[in-house]
Amino acid sequence: MNKYLKYTLIGIVIISVIVILIVLNINRNNKKEVDDGKTKIVTSFYPMYIIAENITEGANNIELVNMADVNVGCLHDYTLTTEDMKKVEDADIFISNGLGMENFIDKILESNSDMQVIDSSVDVTNLISDDNEVNGHIWTNIDNYIKQVESVAEGLKKVNEENAAIYDENAREYIEKLNDLKKEYYEALEILNGKKAVVLNEAFEYMGQELGLDMIVIKTDHEESTLSAEVLKNTIDRVKKENIEMIIIDKNDNKSNAETISKETGAKIFELNSGLSGTLDKDAYINSCIENISIIQAGLM
Repeated sequence: MNKYLKYTLIGIVIISVIVILIVLNINRNNKKEVDDGKTKIVTSFYPMYIIAENITEGANNIELVNMADVNVGCLHDYTLTTEDMKKVEDADIFISNGLGMENFIDKILESNSDMQVIDSSVDVTNLISDDNEVNGHIWTNIDNYIKQVESVAEGLKKVNEENAAIYDENAREYIEKLNDLKKEYYEALEILNGKKAVVLNEAFEYMGQELGLDMIVIKTDHEESTLSAEVLKNTIDRVKKENIEMIIIDKNDNKSNAETISKETGAKIFELNSGLSGTLDKDAYINSCIENISIIQAGLM
């Protein structure tokens, strides 16, 4: 073999080894940066983040991240983004609403099989179903929401024992606040018991049940524009026939069909807060319920 060729090959081998070592070292350093000793907790969407924010306040060595953007709203037919997958690929714990809201759960578990999933709905028994499909918006009923808080706290205590005492105390304090809210809520909205309402957003079905509303729930998949002309006409006819005074939608919903029904019947539109989006304030859920009290009371005056 030509000695120059020999030296060239030796040089290539040496350079290749050096490059491999450099790459391995970079990967090792990157792994150290990711694996910083903290327990990474990822919540699926906004309502779950608010629960986790309250329970984990003051916890040691944790990182709390919300997966979906806070303004995404409902996760029906939600498509995971590349950024979402990056958030969960190194997560230790994933907190879900459950009941089919996170239809992508299998996909994220494929990317991170070691991640522990806490299903907040496991102890909720007050479920509303239609055509064998469970309505997953359980948090709009305060009693259900309290059970979700309890389930998340218990799950975190088991997976992250280091902070068990903190999780326990935070959950106790938050539930105390929620029970105070429930008392105020029921007293202020007792006027709704027995009233009839058209509900154009299924997120409020649990809330309406809790407050004793006699509801006509029109499924719209959160897009009022999907109402057919026939459904719209039948709804208007029923509102007139039954003297229904309330039309309930989310404050972020398309108002077009609600406005059409209102114009034809005189029923008032109540744009309520479903707690599906908002600020990252730990009192956001409580504030959304108080906001709803004010809107309902003002609308019924």
